[in-house]
Amino acid sequence: MDTGDTAWMMTSAALVLAMTAPGLALFYGGMVRTKSVLNMMMMSYGALGLISVLWVLYGYSMAFGNDVFHGLVGSPTEFAGLKGLIGTGTGDNLGVATQLVGTIPAPVFVGFQAVFAVITVALISGAIADRAKFGVWMLFAGVWGTLVYFPVAHWVFAFDGVTAPKGGWIANQLKAIDFAGGTAVHINAGAAGLALALVLGKRIGWPKEQMRPHNLTLVMIGAGLLWFGWFGFNAGSAVAANGTAGVAWINTFVATAAAMLGWLLVEKIRDGHSTSLGAASGVVAGLVGITPSCSSVNPVGAIILGFVTAVLCALACGLKYRFGFDDSLDVVGVHLVGGLAGTLLVGFLATDVAPAGVNGLFYGGGFDQLWRQAIGAGAVLVYSFVLAYIIGTIINRTIGFRLDEESEASGIDYVVHAETAYDLTPVGASGFRPSVGTAAKPRSDSEVPA
Repeated sequence: MDTGDTAWMMTSAALVLAMTAPGLALFYGGMVRTKSVLNMMMMSYGALGLISVLWVLYGYSMAFGNDVFHGLVGSPTEFAGLKGLIGTGTGDNLGVATQLVGTIPAPVFVGFQAVFAVITVALISGAIADRAKFGVWMLFAGVWGTLVYFPVAHWVFAFDGVTAPKGGWIANQLKAIDFAGGTAVHINAGAAGLALALVLGKRIGWPKEQMRPHNLTLVMIGAGLLWFGWFGFNAGSAVAANGTAGVAWINTFVATAAAMLGWLLVEKIRDGHSTSLGAASGVVAGLVGITPSCSSVNPVGAIILGFVTAVLCALACGLKYRFGFDDSLDVVGVHLVGGLAGTLLVGFLATDVAPAGVNGLFYGGGFDQLWRQAIGAGAVLVYSFVLAYIIGTIINRTIGFRLDEESEASGIDYVVHAETAYDLTPVGASGFRPSVGTAAKPRSDSEVPA
């Protein structure tokens, strides 16, 4: 065990956790209307609670247990409840890890990968903002995580003899490069988001009614937290405090900066002005694009990749109006398109001077890496979309996925959670006014205004 690597990985895990709560929660929460803020944030927090528990119970085992079926899934019982990964000694040995992953204790690796699973599921929620029942969302999150994310993580992240005894087909047979989750996280979540947007249908009034972000300040804070946490996401995927982590860090930094400039330029040319929402969206698009490629390109390649990805994403966000699917917060335009761009551009911009040691088309490597990237991206896209569509359809036709029209119009925060994000009504003469109809009495004396 290396203590420096261990400290870095625990720090990285905390950074990635901050990407979901509060980063993504604020980013998504600021982009919806006032009546949906709490629900949007709760979908991220709900995914955090549920997927964390499932990951420990059997998710980690499905992703990083010994392969049981042609590189498609790990044994769900091998590490169930993390058995065998936590020491059972007494005295000074109590709780000491019995296994290492590389140079770090297995429980640290479990925690790092857990927060990846959490944010992947949480990302999907942006595609169905304003109209999904919270309890049903939680049901979908658990089923999709089990049937889609856990196996796909095995495909992409389980390397033979390194992070798993025998791992997944994309990592070991196809040898596509996905350093930190362009396929497993972003294409995966983006494809699922598209499927659910089709299953649930359009929001009431969309696209005729303007549904602008209610608080761009929250959006900007959320984007900043995502950028901050993403250094743990990408550089942490080196699973060590080493030169590879350093390359991933600087590539993540500069690609994101270039992407923000690219999105703002598209807005200026297309709309005549650059916006704060565009800056925040460009940041996220760049982070998505560099995620699979941060170990395989040099810094100049990272700038090109970030810029190109942001331009493609900025243009792709308009496709929902052309094709008529209501992807509320542009999960498809940013995460699916950005994940595809970043994954495929490895086949063009990869250079063997980077840690991955592979040359893409522009560096004399021909099409060899490009076809590998394309197959990996396509396989995850199709698998995630089909399974999400099937799961969503079954749920929708049985217990119902979407709110009724009256509840949606009234506001999902009030109807589903019995709360409102902002109490803007003045206190009445009586000195106390419940914020919602179901809260007839204050929970404590401290809640009664003086």
